[in-house]
Amino acid sequence: MDDLADDQKTRRNVTVIQFLDLEAQRSLFERALRFAEKQVRSLIRLHPLYYPLYTQQGKWKHEGQAWTHWCDGFLPGMMWIFQARYPKTSEEANFWLENAIRYTEPLEPRKLDREVHDLGFIFLSSYYRWYRLTREARLNDVLIQAGRTLALRFQEKGQFLSSFVAANSLFIDIMMNVGIIFYAARETSDAALRSIALRHCYTTRRYLVRGDGSTAHEGLFDLETGEFLRQSTHQGWRGDSCWSRGLTWSLYGFTTAYEFSRDPQFLATAQACADYYIAHTPADGVPPWDFNAPAEQRSLVDTSAGAIAAAGLLRLCRLAPDAAKGHFYWATALRILETLASRYLAEEDPSWEGILKGGVYHIHRNLGVNESVMWGEYFFVEALDEAVRRLQASGLR
Repeated sequence: MDDLADDQKTRRNVTVIQFLDLEAQRSLFERALRFAEKQVRSLIRLHPLYYPLYTQQGKWKHEGQAWTHWCDGFLPGMMWIFQARYPKTSEEANFWLENAIRYTEPLEPRKLDREVHDLGFIFLSSYYRWYRLTREARLNDVLIQAGRTLALRFQEKGQFLSSFVAANSLFIDIMMNVGIIFYAARETSDAALRSIALRHCYTTRRYLVRGDGSTAHEGLFDLETGEFLRQSTHQGWRGDSCWSRGLTWSLYGFTTAYEFSRDPQFLATAQACADYYIAHTPADGVPPWDFNAPAEQRSLVDTSAGAIAAAGLLRLCRLAPDAAKGHFYWATALRILETLASRYLAEEDPSWEGILKGGVYHIHRNLGVNESVMWGEYFFVEALDEAVRRLQASGLR
């Protein structure tokens, strides 16, 4: 019966997606991008050189707990995206270039940061975009060092990159960061680095991705023997549930792992996560904060998970071996973005400093619940920009 219900959900989503107006979507996405630029300009003006994490009552600067500092690359990352949207000599491009550099350069010392597992988040969103623009060797050196630093978290007994919580802890989030190790390995032809990245992905796939494509947030290991002990969570409803943001980290992260490795197991895993997301998310494309939370709690959505899913699906749709499946992923991504841009944009609230409402950081600590969150802003902007460029390339103007 559960399989039948899932099939019915999927068919319902397909039906909704089939009747979307692509030209109207492109116009909506362009408007959302302009609003995003406006909000980031305001953030630069109100809080110079401040790297926010989540809002409190719509305000970025507050005394709320950070837990860890893992989001500093996302604000300059958006600036690099904005910069690339304009002709190189334009006033707008120069404004975003100057500020992107101003907000990216202070991150360099963190290439040696061994306290976090988030160096991919920090550097792929910022220094990698800068390097792609200029191809300066010094920028590539920063990326390579960040990849080498992250690789130092590898636990030989257990075969995984440990989370910031403890040496015996594996987070699904790290799938979004392992890409910087793959990158460093490719740039330096370092087989040992590549092996670390691959083994981490295999371990994550085996222990955190379930047979139905759902995911656990955390896995715990015995470091004496390397034995896997159990699934756990810090941010989901419970250890055996499917925290929606973790699922989308996996969807996007395994897609990236496949792009670097071309291992078909990673592509299959990314598709399994995508299919679970689609089958269990309402037809508007925006998921509850945890797919298995009690019914009374599932009304709380996480728009940041929707934004990550859209960005991941826009990458995955080009790689799916089945063209029809790839088109379905593309259409689903557009549907998610349409919902986010039409229902969750902060346009109608002039006091709100963020772009996208309805994000969730840490529900159990009551941090950033139903607020703007910096990763949601970044992946929303990334997905909007990608969708607009592809729609324009297809002839929509």
